[in-house]
Amino acid sequence: MRGWLLACMWAACMSSGIAAQRLSVAYALPVPVVASHGYLAEAKRVVDAAEQPAASWNGPRAGPRAESGKHVAVVAEDLRNGGILGVVDGVLEAAKAIGWSVKIFDAGGSPDLRFKMLANALAGHPDGLIVVGGDAHVLLPGLRPFAERGIPIVGWHVAAKVGPVPGTPVAMNVSTDPLEVARVTALAAIVQSGGHAGVIIFTDSNFRVAQDKADEMAAVIRACSGCTLLGVRDVAISRCEELMPGTTRALLTQYGKRWTYALAINDIYFDYAVPVLTEAGIPNGAIAMLSAGDGSESAFLRIRTGTFQTATVAEPLNLHGWQLIDEMNRLFAGESVTGYVFPVHLVMAGNVGADGGDRLLYDPANGYRDIYRHIWQRP
Repeated sequence: MRGWLLACMWAACMSSGIAAQRLSVAYALPVPVVASHGYLAEAKRVVDAAEQPAASWNGPRAGPRAESGKHVAVVAEDLRNGGILGVVDGVLEAAKAIGWSVKIFDAGGSPDLRFKMLANALAGHPDGLIVVGGDAHVLLPGLRPFAERGIPIVGWHVAAKVGPVPGTPVAMNVSTDPLEVARVTALAAIVQSGGHAGVIIFTDSNFRVAQDKADEMAAVIRACSGCTLLGVRDVAISRCEELMPGTTRALLTQYGKRWTYALAINDIYFDYAVPVLTEAGIPNGAIAMLSAGDGSESAFLRIRTGTFQTATVAEPLNLHGWQLIDEMNRLFAGESVTGYVFPVHLVMAGNVGADGGDRLLYDPANGYRDIYRHIWQRP
């Protein structure tokens, strides 16, 4: 999609008679793209496409039957994070369907506990390890002992790219395309603002994938000449409850009405920013919030009620849990992982009730559960 979008934006700029210099493939451009009608139209097409209901299943339909009697350890970065919790719920549901046992270890967002939980998981002699959240490269010292014992490892959001994680024993990182998620989020803000957004971006530099998403959003905003990137704030996800209220008050004081859009790498930032905005008497329409992941319950509620948040790129958290189990089963069977990437989906007011939205989550109605059961030959 990146190449197509850049080509369309280039054509739109040229057809409108606006002199444009060369566009960088990665949007790493100091050269601004003028927010012309053509540019906004193409951005809107991308956003509209991301809003569509879930398409028919385009993932794997064949694979090894279920390996029996397996025990899997799940090390979660922080179960207070709605995205991580949703994936773990999906893992538990899929494990029950395939006939495996699961033990969960929660690191609580603590650097020290991450390695303790990995050590505890290893002590339980699991057949496989699933890491949910965290950074595979940071966790490498704790992952090596699993690899040395021949224990396969898969993860969710443990690297900036989908697939095997180079330099680590993680055979598969399950995720939507993080950079595509970031681009769609930033483009949605541009479309909503008519090309005149004053943006603050929230990220967590402790995670490479989070920083890459923030960098991509910043590049897209900078590419819109009518938009202003006011700043990027580095706030640790694990300390959002502690830090976001003060950060939000400081931003209101510093930027006032210039701050019209908040973009974040995760919905959790808005959980603690919204009460401050409400307390300060900021109208719902004054600051629009859009998140490049993951589609938490609170995000769905805010979008449904029109409370500041206007969009989230909601990942199919439960589906990703099923995919993690399937990728692990393939490794147990000595086969390669699928490398499947689910398309980006943008939840906004117009589609918030579809594909599981009535249950405050994005759960694509594409029959993935039955398909995976068929692959595993399980009822």
